This record gives sequence, C-alpha cells and structure tokens, in this order.
Amino acid sequence: MSVNDPAHNNNSAWNRQVYHHLKLALSLGLRRQFFLAVCDDLHLRNQVAARLHSTLAYPVGQVLYQPSNSHENSTSAYPRLVTLRLNLNDPNPIIQINQWLANYPPPIVGASKDTPRRPFPVPAFQIVGVEHLTKQPVATQRLFLHYLRLSEEYFSTQESSRFLESNLLLWIPRPWLSAIKQSAPQFWRCRTGVFVFAGEPTPATQNLGYPESFSRSGSLDLGSIEQSILNESVNQAELKTAATKLKFENNSDFPTEIQRNGVYKTQEVSPSTADLLKAAPQQQESTNRSGSGSNNQSLLSLSYISSELTELIIATINTNIAPNTEDYLQLHQILLEIEELHQKQVLGEVLAEAYHRLGTLYRLRIEQGESTLENLMVAIIAYQEAISYDETSPQLPDILNDLGTLYWMLYRTPPNSEEGQTYIEQAIEFYQLALNMISPQTHSETYARVQNNLGTAYGDLAHFSHPSENWQQAILAYSEALSYRTADMDSLKYAACQNNLGTAYWHLGQYNQPIIHLKKAIAAYNEALVHYNPEQEPLKYGMIQNNIGTACWNLAQYEQPVQNLQLAIDVYSEALKYRTPANVPSACAATQNNLGTAYWHLANLSQTTQEARQKYLQLCISAYEEAIALAHSLSSTSLSFDLLASYNNLGLAHYQLVIDKSFDGDKATRSQHLEVALDNHLQALNGLSKQPEAYQITFTYVVKTIRAFHNELGIQGQNLALSKVPSQLLPEILSKL
Repeated sequence: MSVNDPAHNNNSAWNRQVYHHLKLALSLGLRRQFFLAVCDDLHLRNQVAARLHSTLAYPVGQVLYQPSNSHENSTSAYPRLVTLRLNLNDPNPIIQINQWLANYPPPIVGASKDTPRRPFPVPAFQIVGVEHLTKQPVATQRLFLHYLRLSEEYFSTQESSRFLESNLLLWIPRPWLSAIKQSAPQFWRCRTGVFVFAGEPTPATQNLGYPESFSRSGSLDLGSIEQSILNESVNQAELKTAATKLKFENNSDFPTEIQRNGVYKTQEVSPSTADLLKAAPQQQESTNRSGSGSNNQSLLSLSYISSELTELIIATINTNIAPNTEDYLQLHQILLEIEELHQKQVLGEVLAEAYHRLGTLYRLRIEQGESTLENLMVAIIAYQEAISYDETSPQLPDILNDLGTLYWMLYRTPPNSEEGQTYIEQAIEFYQLALNMISPQTHSETYARVQNNLGTAYGDLAHFSHPSENWQQAILAYSEALSYRTADMDSLKYAACQNNLGTAYWHLGQYNQPIIHLKKAIAAYNEALVHYNPEQEPLKYGMIQNNIGTACWNLAQYEQPVQNLQLAIDVYSEALKYRTPANVPSACAATQNNLGTAYWHLANLSQTTQEARQKYLQLCISAYEEAIALAHSLSSTSLSFDLLASYNNLGLAHYQLVIDKSFDGDKATRSQHLEVALDNHLQALNGLSKQPEAYQITFTYVVKTIRAFHNELGIQGQNLALSKVPSQLLPEILSKL
C-alpha cells in the first residue's frame, strides 16, 4: 500500500478511518504482516496504540496461561498483541521480539480426548519509541537502520523462526519514514501496509513519560465510519472501457461498460435465516420486554465478545435494523449464544461454529445488497474469529473464499480508495490460502469458483501496479478455473468465466503482443457467446457482442483494418438488437458511441473509396447523434464513455464530410454541417476547462472549423461562425485565423 498523505481539514474523521483500517488489519491474524504506522502527534499515537492494545491484546475467552518456571512472568491470559518500547541501547526490534518470545513462549492448549495439544498462536507486536532515536547519537540511529536492513537475514535464521509467524507494527514519526525508505529498502519492500495519521508534530521530549502498560483512553473518537457514495471507476482508452466486478462469484467482466453481477453462495449450503433462528437459544424474557436502547446497552455489557465487534454490530443495528424485528431478535440471540458458549468454555469448534453463523448472517445481508462498511467489517471479524477457534473446519476453504471476496468488497466501499491495493492484495492472499486447501479433483466446483474470483482480483490489482504481470496472473487463474468448470457442468458459469478470460486477454493486449492477445480475447468471447441464448439472456448476449466488437476494433489498429473494422461494425449492430434504448439506455449509448468510432476509422482508411467514405461518415454521424441523445436522458455517472469526446467526434465527422472533395451538397447544406460541427466542438470546449491538454486540442478544432466556414462560404460564413463563439474566446481565435 502506498503512503497516504492526508490533507484533510477534518483530522478526527481521517484518523478514525485510519484507525479502523489498522485495527482490522491486525485483527485478521494473518502471518508475516509488516505494518508501518506514521504519526507525528505523539499524544495521538499514545491514544491509538493504547486503544489497539486494550482491544486486541487480551480478547476474552482465551486460555489462561500460568508459566511454570516463573511466577513473576505470569499473566492472566496469553496476549494476541504485545507492546514493546524500542531499546535505545540496542535498537534491534527483531531481537527484542525474540527475547520476549523466549521469556513468554506460546502456551500449549487445546488438549482433549479428541484434539491434540498445540501451541497458542504467536502474538503480534507493536513497537513504540522510535521517535526517541532522534535524541540519540548518530551511530545509534545508523545501528537501528542497519538492523532493519538485516531484516531478511533475521527472518531466515533459526533464532527468528517464531517471529516468522508473527506480525509487526512499527510506530514512527514522518522523518523516520523517509529514512527507512532510503536506508532500509529491504525492510521497506517487506511492508504490508502504511497507515498515516494526521496531526501536528510533538517534540519527543514531551513524551518521555509514555507508559509501558497501556491504559484505555476515551479522548480519541474512534466511532463508526461515515459512509459516502460509491463511485465506479471507468478506465478510458480511445474507445472508453470499464471492467465489471465480482461479488461472491464474478459472473461477467466486460470491457465497455459497468455491469453489476449476481451474487452466488459458496458450494457448501449456507444456513438459511430460519436455520439460524432455530439454532439460536431462546431469548431471555427480560430482553423481550426491553426496548432497543436497553438492548443495545445489554450488548455493550457482554464481557466475552470483542468490544470492537460489539460496537460494530450495534452500529449496524442502529442504522439498518428496526428494534424488536425478527432480524434484530435473531442477531441478539446469536450474540447471547456466543457469550454463553464463552462462559461455559466449550471446545473451540463449537465457538467457531457460532461465530461462523454470525458471519454468515451478515454475509447474507451483504448478498441482499446491504454492503455497508460496518456489515463488511462484522462479517470479516466474525469469520476470522471462526478460523481462530477452529483451523481444521471442513468449511474453512469456503470461509477463506468469502473472506477474500469480503476484502474485495471492502476495497470497493468508501472511504477505502486509498487502501484499495492493500485490500485487493489481502483478498488475493485469502483466495490463495483457500486454493491450497482444495483438491480440484474432489471439489472441482469450489476450486473453479475461487480461481475465477482470484482472476478478477488480479485484474483489479492491475489497475494499481504491474498491469502486464497482474493481467497475466488473471489469465492463468481464469484458465485454471476453466480446466475444472466445463460447459456441461454449468453452461452459464462456464460462459461467464470465458468472458472474464476474454477481458483479461483484451487488457493484456494493451501492454504487449496485441495481435496474439486480442485474437485470444475474441476467441474466448466467441466461446462465451455460444452458451448465451439471445432470447433468454438478451442483455448478456448483446454485451458479449459489444465486447467482440471492441476487440475487433482494437485488432484493426494492427492488421487487416478493413476486415476487422467491418467485423466490429457487424457485431456492434448485432448487439444493438438487444441493447435497446428501452431496455438498457446507457449500454445502448455506449455501443452506439463505439459504432460511430468504428465507422469513423473505416471512413478514413486510405483504401476506402470516396463514395464509401461519404456513406460511412453519414453512418458515423447517425451513431454519435444517437449516443449523445441517449446520454442527455441519463445521469453522467451512468455513462461508461466520455461524452465530451463524443461531442468532438461528432463535430469532426460533420467537418470531414464537408471538406471531402466528393461532397456535393449546396451552400445551405455545407453551412448546416459546419454549424453542427462548431456547436459540438464548443460544447466539448465548455466542459474541458480543467483539462488543459484536451482543451487545447478542442480549441484547435474550433479554429479549423471557423477556417472551413471561410473556405467554403466566404467572409459571410466566417462571420456566421464567429457570431456563435463566446465573446471571451474571440481575441484568441481571431489571432489564429
């Protein structure tokens, strides 16, 4: 994850978001995660670190641990998060961690007649006190960076084998962030995420009394995160493109517009709402009599369930669930059941099943469209708790797959755009963990589903970094999925995966070997098309036809332009039989826009005859006019193409038609075409004030069109053109004529 430099007036809101992301990353319990937390305000740092410690260090319900060799070292429970102050005499955080683990080795737990004894998970570590190095000799500062540079060597030694299973959170002020990046590049490359808190710098001397043992602080507002509107991102090429996204099963991934997909459940049959209600214990009589306020208060008083999880659940209740409804009572019952199971100290797999049902309840809500940040976080934490209590569950592959998809959805949920790459990478890690536990020979459907989701995640990662490599990884995943997802098993899922493969090839073709990859994209799209009946699936059928057209248009830039452009036009025209203004106006507009572009390129080929050029330009104009007319009836956010570019393209088509030697229209007709051309260029120019390069290109089109007025219609025509131009543009335009 790249470093965020918050420039927000509302530091409290920003810091609240960053805290939740950091806390969630630590709570997942993934291994070998290295986080950097950047905070110049040491008072704020103390509060956040204390909150993390109090929330994560001793989750209730853990096995009590009493070391046999030292009474002084005994603690009430073995921690999941350990806070250490950097030793300024020997600033080696890895040695400090290993020393702590040597003094407090993970206890052996889980012994019963049915389960073997196993060591408790190695805790995560947060290191504070780096800011004090600023007051130390230069040699000490260099020694600290030297130890970080040697991190890879430490990780490979036997002495550090326990640390390999742990997570590290290193708290640093901003100057040390730059020093680490420059002087400890190996450690910097190992980082999993960087979390930047906003605040004014605090002199390190004011923080000498920082406590070793944290106390809970209520002065920092770490409440629920406000949700904002989700903006779909659109990737723009000369033909504007956008990729669709997966939910729990990616169904389609097309390069010319955004398509929301259905959500599919995991292979194992998930408990229904009725099953969940039956499995919960009977509600206490006092709970039935109480109102929502007292019920929420009773949830806050639960002593075993994580307070962070409880607070998130209460936030979802207050936002989305009416008090004393079936959903509310069902949720309340599950929480009471988990609390009771903790009290009875039941076996881990029993607790895991209860947490799994809690996660599934929220997953079902998310599948029904309630993909709020709070719902996603509750589902993630609940599933992670389920894994922590039972790592041998037969449902583990499905849980890992769902965790991967939940993390992908977290990346798509505001305000997480800055952390998007980290969330996608974590989703990929969960998918890969799931695949390591699945035999494709015995669980081919689950294996194919996870591979398909992995492919889509790699496609999203390609938008952040290393696009060629990540699209190649997406192709490998989709191809692997298709090895076990045949048309005979499920023709629609097979077709969806073929479509995803086609889109991955299409994207890869933008970076290398375009002819090879675009041809493979077309082949995959055609294979997908075979399995869609246009009468039963008209929208998907039309969409894949549109995709084939876009791939053919791309291929025409490299070989056989006449044949490939004509093929693009044919399939775009076929797509428009099913993508009608009445059914899907935004998709219809996108295809009409693509059709106009294909006609434009065909008209301007050197081998196109003058007679054919006139025909193609007329058809180009008709397509662009239809696209723009439909766009006017839609909101700008629903368009997957650049409307301002369409204005310019329509203007150029009218201009080209008039200046072509074969045009035989009279002066009135010429004037009409040039007026439309100028109007469209001015319309585009009006919207490009914040895009200097595009503005200058369009301004050049305006000047060329006014010159054409003079060349075709004389000074009277030029005066007509100038009368249409806004007065503030006249001085600059006149200087160009």
